[in-house]
Amino acid sequence: MAARNSARSRAAVSAQSAQSYSGADGQVDELGVFEEDDFDAEEFCRLKCQSMSEKGIRKFVNDLVELKRASADEMRKNVYHNYPDFIQTSRRISDLEGKLLQMRNLLAQEAATIHGLLEGGPTLLPQKSPEEVGDEEALEEELGQEEERDLSEHQIRAQALPDLLDVLLAERKVAEALTVLEEGEKLAAGGQVEGGSGRGVLSSRDAAELHAALTERRARLAEQLAEAAQQPSVRGAELRDAVAALVRLGDGPRAHTLLLGAHQERLKGAVRALRPTGTSYGGAYTAALSQLVFSTIAAAASDSLAVFGEQPAYASELVLWAHTEAERCAGLLQRHVLSSSAAAGGLRAAVECVQIALGHCVLLEESGLALCPALSRLLKPSVELALDANLHRFEESVQTLAASEDWLLVPAAPSTGRRAGTGPQGAAAGGVRLTGSAHRLFNMIQEFVDDVMPVVSMQLTGVTVEGLAHAFDSYVALLHKALPQDEQEEGGVDNGDIGLVRPAVTDAQQLALLANATALADELLPRVCQQLTRAPPSAAAPAASPSTPPRPRTSYARQGTMNRGAAQATSLEQQYFRKRSQKAVEKLREAYCNQTVLRLWYGEDEDGERLAMEADDYLRLDREGVPPEQDGRPSQTFLALFEAMTSVASTASELMAGRERSVTVLMMRFADYMASMLTSDEDFWAEVDQQGLGPDALKQFVMDLTFFLQVAAAGRYASRHMRQVVADTIGRAKQTFEEHGGDAAAALPEDTWFQARAQEAVQGLVARYTNQASPGGRPPLRMADEPPSPTFSEASSIDSRP
Repeated sequence: MAARNSARSRAAVSAQSAQSYSGADGQVDELGVFEEDDFDAEEFCRLKCQSMSEKGIRKFVNDLVELKRASADEMRKNVYHNYPDFIQTSRRISDLEGKLLQMRNLLAQEAATIHGLLEGGPTLLPQKSPEEVGDEEALEEELGQEEERDLSEHQIRAQALPDLLDVLLAERKVAEALTVLEEGEKLAAGGQVEGGSGRGVLSSRDAAELHAALTERRARLAEQLAEAAQQPSVRGAELRDAVAALVRLGDGPRAHTLLLGAHQERLKGAVRALRPTGTSYGGAYTAALSQLVFSTIAAAASDSLAVFGEQPAYASELVLWAHTEAERCAGLLQRHVLSSSAAAGGLRAAVECVQIALGHCVLLEESGLALCPALSRLLKPSVELALDANLHRFEESVQTLAASEDWLLVPAAPSTGRRAGTGPQGAAAGGVRLTGSAHRLFNMIQEFVDDVMPVVSMQLTGVTVEGLAHAFDSYVALLHKALPQDEQEEGGVDNGDIGLVRPAVTDAQQLALLANATALADELLPRVCQQLTRAPPSAAAPAASPSTPPRPRTSYARQGTMNRGAAQATSLEQQYFRKRSQKAVEKLREAYCNQTVLRLWYGEDEDGERLAMEADDYLRLDREGVPPEQDGRPSQTFLALFEAMTSVASTASELMAGRERSVTVLMMRFADYMASMLTSDEDFWAEVDQQGLGPDALKQFVMDLTFFLQVAAAGRYASRHMRQVVADTIGRAKQTFEEHGGDAAAALPEDTWFQARAQEAVQGLVARYTNQASPGGRPPLRMADEPPSPTFSEASSIDSRP
């Protein structure tokens, strides 16, 4: 039966896991295998994983980790939920045991009464001779006199016991009174009396009278002990003696309740004497309150263990009482300290107070009481409120700086605050150039993470990562507002109640926006988030001391497994932050590329020329012919396009030095948008479709597009999407040529001819720009025969459509 239950429990867990990764694939019928008695979970997982991809296995593992964490939370909730019922049942069992003891005493008294009645009844005896009768009467008379002497001794002792008990109760000699009560109970039950002959017992009437007198003195002694236990002056050994005496009286549940009540009353008096308004941020009040509460709980646990041992009923009542006192402590901290700190965004003050409370609470684990999870759960809402207020406050601060931002990249200024010279993150940020608002954002996020790290174990990693992601999204939205708009307000873009955002006018300023976002998302903020996984163990999980052996009531068997599960959960949250931040950066990158390409395509340069393709430029070649210097060369429109792409690439490489992947991804998006403009210019294609391209126009058009593709390939940012768009555009031009009666295959040279001419043109342009660049400058493009950069393989695998 135990094996069947174990198999079914494993099947239930596996069924939930199977549902988490199978979804709605129609595999519900396979769940019946989990109900079999010989189900092997390891074999099932092995077979399933063989048919799953790496992504599916990773999702399956993540689902199992999440299920494990949810199961642990559910078990903790069930344990606390069932404690009151367990204690109530234990009390009822104790009451039944007391009643059974009383019934046993009553049965013993009834047996003694029946025995006395039988001895007093008439008995039929056989007829004997007068001599025998005389001898027997003499013997019975002698025995009767001896029994009368013994009986008189018992009666005298029974009559003296109530008076003796009154004297002992008046003198408050508890130990002697308990001894006399036990002696009287034996005497009333018909047992032997110490020092007697062992044959005499009391009559039923005398036993009943003695029992009534003892019951009345027992009740008086119990009340006397209860009254003494409730006195504030009774503590320590006196309190334990009074409670132990009540236990000897057979009233264990009441004794344990009085013990806990005595500690509770003294705690209430000490808490009322505290003054929460005497400190600036509540640290002293928190320390004093925590010390009072948890030292009282420790004293109560020590007294309970000394008097009652490790009996489950009393231990459970102690745990429930300690949990109640921890709840009261948390309520006082929230009312007098954390509420004001959280409302004002004082995260550091709130965290310090919580850390002080958890530091005192962790000392109880030596007594077998693990209250840190419960206390953390109670204080968590206040810390979360402080987190939200703090994030909102420094988000407003960064947005305010954007009104006076000049969008120029500068290295980080030397730190002079409390983070001066601490941690590797500050040194890493010092080598990255950001604008003023980005530096301010990173510094505030770093301070925020430093403040929240001591309480990360309160399951606040998810809330913290979510807050950081929201703050970064807000900052990226602010950068998006700084991009040039179609109708730009004078002085900046309206930013709600915060003010105006100064627009980024020049190309360098606009690329500085992307430099901010990519540096924060790719380098700085992920390093800050990694601190959450390397956070030092909190007060809720202390390290075991080698000199102090663990108590039997404390279990750390699953500590390593729980830590590994928490680390995996934190890793998932970091992955979530990275994906979300990259998504925000991608939106900003696409907005920049879209606006820049539209401005270049439809705008006018200094000479009043447009970059956009004009159908007449190609149709004129059919009418006037191709000039000799133009044959096999790209047109002026695509040379201007090369100038624009080279300028963007050069400026981006300078502003994002050391982040070649960011530059490559940016130029890939830029080239994708530029290629999309070739197919979305409806005016151009409408005129071409109407008049048709001639052989010279088609040849020049294919040459221009091949040159454009070669430029992107030389810079190593020609994505699959761009190549496909260029190929489709060339195919569309050939189709238009053939629809007007031409033969594209006969009119055009081989593809290798176009590629060779385009490569020659690119080489000449790159050589010219290399000569014009400074001696230490970086050429904006590489040739196809140069070795790829270390990050090219990673960047070239990115294929997203604009």
